[in-house]
Amino acid sequence: MYFDTHAHYDDKRFNDDRDELLGSMAEAGITFILSAASSLRSARFNLKLSDRYPFIYSSVGVHPHDSKSMTDDTVSELEKLSSHPKAVAVGEIGLDYHYDFSPRDVQRKRFREQLELARSVKKPVIIHERESLVDTLSIIGDFRDLIGVVHCFSGSWETAKTILDMGWYLSFTGVITYKNARKALEVIEKMPADRMMLETDCPYLSPEPYRGKRNSSLYLPEIAGKIAEVRGITRDEVAAITTENGLRFFGIIK
Repeated sequence: MYFDTHAHYDDKRFNDDRDELLGSMAEAGITFILSAASSLRSARFNLKLSDRYPFIYSSVGVHPHDSKSMTDDTVSELEKLSSHPKAVAVGEIGLDYHYDFSPRDVQRKRFREQLELARSVKKPVIIHERESLVDTLSIIGDFRDLIGVVHCFSGSWETAKTILDMGWYLSFTGVITYKNARKALEVIEKMPADRMMLETDCPYLSPEPYRGKRNSSLYLPEIAGKIAEVRGITRDEVAAITTENGLRFFGIIK
């Protein structure tokens, strides 16, 4: 039983076979999926998916790349969408200073607004951070009453400990199967098991041996296998622990 806690099934790369692919998940042991929003459009799309598939849940939020597209009405629209019974988080939100597709001051403003939204609607948050660690930690430090996850974590143990000490979670993608994943593997070895989640971030970041191909939730066992190797437990134990963590984090009762 696996929980893919961060996927993007609204992505156009699934347009040709989305229903066929999602229809194969149960047989493959993929029991739950969180399809994460990156814009108002994707939030609406994902919520429709969650209406169609009992095992799919959604978040609502605007990715930092699209912060520049937000208006004063956007947060109000997100708030309305958050009332959907299968909207279980606000995200993915955060800061991305690698591409700077949106001005940094705009990213910070919209990030804070969406954290305030999460506080208002009492939802956990899914955080995107890339080359923006100092500002990200400073901002989330003002929202210690929230519960959050830093997705696709690949940072140092020192950074991980700062996040974990807030009571937050870390989730890991297929990146941990790459040769240069030393820091993330150290974190996986040291961190508490009850704060760890699995994700694919599909269609991106396929694990070895599928690197370069379109990713999907079907590849979660490869990620779990690497974690099992590092922690000295079985793949099934990793699946069970991380699924329980995901259900608890998102407040899903099954």
